[in-house]
Amino acid sequence: MNSRAKIWFHAARPKTLGAAIAPVMIGSALAFADGKFQAAASIAALLVAVSIQIATNFCNDYCDFKKGADKERIGPVRATQAGLVTPQAMKMATIFAFAFAVASSVYLILRSGWPIMAIGVASILSGIAYTAGPKPLAYIGLGDLFVLIFFGPVAVAGTYFVQALHVTPAALIAGISPGLLAVGILVANNLRDMEGDARAGKRTLAVRFGATFTRWQYTFCIFAGCTISPVVNAVFFNGRPACLASACAMVSAFPTLRLMWSREGAALNPVLGQTGKVLLFYAAMYSVGCIV
Repeated sequence: MNSRAKIWFHAARPKTLGAAIAPVMIGSALAFADGKFQAAASIAALLVAVSIQIATNFCNDYCDFKKGADKERIGPVRATQAGLVTPQAMKMATIFAFAFAVASSVYLILRSGWPIMAIGVASILSGIAYTAGPKPLAYIGLGDLFVLIFFGPVAVAGTYFVQALHVTPAALIAGISPGLLAVGILVANNLRDMEGDARAGKRTLAVRFGATFTRWQYTFCIFAGCTISPVVNAVFFNGRPACLASACAMVSAFPTLRLMWSREGAALNPVLGQTGKVLLFYAAMYSVGCIV
């Protein structure tokens, strides 16, 4: 990989892409378990989810630079702030990535109709509004809520819908867990950047309520994320008992929880990637439980 490609690869923030991949994996596994799996729709859903995530990351890179939120960066290098990419180039990359998401969604819209068009429009607008505009979601403490919704029930149920052409309660419930685990990635990020965000006027929940609250929020996201969906579906919606094995993802999160409670600032950088791995491990275990 040449240096230019490497810059764009890191700008896409590959460690965050598990948050887009996991709900598509789960939604597709549920569709397979119900005899509704459609490979083309599943692949298209994955392309849309990943491209929206990359576009949102590019938009975040550009908008945080324009707002001055990355001036005291202690996390991984941001391409625009570091001068590796011009603001105009990052803006164009954002537009291209969102355009690719739109192009990838055409098949899904033709197959599934206006509900998927509505979900796609809402997802793109949320991705832009996360850090763009006069009152970005991330700057007023609403980022956590929107991550939970769009990386959770919307993504899982949406993936199921484009294959089965209807939604089940089990698909909606199944989305809660990956949504919570995706919030965990954001919470770790917000704890790390808490002091710099406060100075930049970025009023995340971490800035509003402090480090102890944020660590408990992360702990809740991990434990609830690994248990709510498999338990509720098993008890109330005849979910496959094998899905309960996905709760063992909690065990893989113990080292990450220890870091979250013992480190501050830049020392929290490993937590983001490790939380992403917990999310993917959970999604894999849940999906296998659906299929078997």
